[in-house]
Amino acid sequence: MSAIKKAGESRSVNSSYVLPPDTNNHGTLFGGKLMAYIDDVAARAAMRHAGLPIVTASTDSIDFLHPIKVGHEVFLEAIVTWTNKTSMEVFVKVIGENLLTCERTVCATSFLTYVALGKDGRPADVPKVVPETPDEKLLHETAPARAEARRQRRSESKRLAETFGIKRPWEPEM
Repeated sequence: MSAIKKAGESRSVNSSYVLPPDTNNHGTLFGGKLMAYIDDVAARAAMRHAGLPIVTASTDSIDFLHPIKVGHEVFLEAIVTWTNKTSMEVFVKVIGENLLTCERTVCATSFLTYVALGKDGRPADVPKVVPETPDEKLLHETAPARAEARRQRRSESKRLAETFGIKRPWEPEM
């Protein structure tokens, strides 16, 4: 496995025609369905980059910007933007297209983090990512700030898990 890979080598795409069973009562794509599409395409980009099995470590954000309507196509593009020792940040851009007018709109963006796994099931080293295009460079340059925000959010999540533990909310405090 190469110790360095170009960001573009990880690019993964997917598209789907939005049918009525995929939509809510507003005739727009279910957010949960889009989240599954995002995780799927991002995971493939991470596997392509790592050359190893991966697991989702976090979904940093999914920002829904515009609805995707029934009868439209949803197109997703994912790329590895940043790597640490065993983890990879993946950016996903979601485009909705009206197939009758060919009008396209960026409908969502998302950042997710994946960890590569070795044969022993433990975290394994991943190649460094090298951005080439202006967009890749921008995402790469801004990644350290997102990584720090992730660390802080994860620390807070651990604190909340310890605070609330596994007690049931309807049981009185002892």
